Amino acid sequence: MTEAVIFDMDGVLVDSEPVYLQAMLRFAQKKNPQVKEEDIHGTVGRTAKDTWSIMEKAIHNGQSWQELRKEYHQWTGVYDSTDYRAIFRPEARNLIQKLKEKGYKLAVASSTHRQLVLHVLFQNQILSYFDVVVTGDMFTRSKPDPEIYHYTANALGVSEENCFVVEDSTPGITAAHRAGMKVAALIDDRFGFDRSLADYQVEKLEDIWEYL
Repeated sequence: MTEAVIFDMDGVLVDSEPVYLQAMLRFAQKKNPQVKEEDIHGTVGRTAKDTWSIMEKAIHNGQSWQELRKEYHQWTGVYDSTDYRAIFRPEARNLIQKLKEKGYKLAVASSTHRQLVLHVLFQNQILSYFDVVVTGDMFTRSKPDPEIYHYTANALGVSEENCFVVEDSTPGITAAHRAGMKVAALIDDRFGFDRSLADYQVEKLEDIWEYL
């Protein structure tokens, strides 16, 4: 029986992944014009270290991932300049409100760092609905490792088999599956995600009601 619903943030609550990916592609091509978008698709859904390790390999100019990451943040203000209200999925607030009214425990489990996650949730006026907010900077191992989902279940006081996760990326789907949770994959064909480990695939967030 489902007792808790856990949401990824980027790509699920906000359609931020194309924004971040294009900014990173512009930076990568400044370093190496041969870099293609598909070369960095693997960054989607990853923590900073994993993201920039992929960028280091794609750019391949002798700089370490730490150096590239530092330079990128000096070069771009993508997080500060992004209007997260404009890319917030409009159906998300209504869904979250109804889930709360029905008595489900709610959580966010995102690979993104805590300051940005809290900013996005607060800006879209949904932070207060979540019992737990878990972020990537709390862990040494990132998705697809299931650590973040085991931690979230424990923080909610709910067993893994009674948790229902909404994800979009391959690493996120894999992490939730490995944690023993039911997973609904929000369909997004722009980044070549493998959704084969998801229990369900949904076109829209509100479609999860069919499976709770």
